[in-house]
Amino acid sequence: MKVLVEPVVVEILLELVISLTEKGYFSYEKDAKDYVKELFKEVKTNLPKMRHKHAPKYYQRYGKDLYYTTIRTSKRTHWYPFFSKYVENEETIYLVSYIGNNHTEAHRLYEGIEN
Repeated sequence: MKVLVEPVVVEILLELVISLTEKGYFSYEKDAKDYVKELFKEVKTNLPKMRHKHAPKYYQRYGKDLYYTTIRTSKRTHWYPFFSKYVENEETIYLVSYIGNNHTEAHRLYEGIEN
């Protein structure tokens, strides 16, 4: 099994470091970087082992036949990586094409909105 991440997901996470610091969620950029690194590591390491569901139609803008899973980083924040699965040379590949949380566009999952 292999987990690949689209460049747009890396951009989202890099912007998250800046946002977390600017909005005061973390006082130091290093702490924000550590938070994002841990989130990225969780996606890259554990995504294949996590329980996942088919993504609602709304999220098909990020790819075809998408799934998502939930990563809880605090009592108030849940992250949702959206990904496709395919097999190449007998190896399952997970391609993450978007990530959001319940405070962003991904709140639609949280609210149960499907389109």
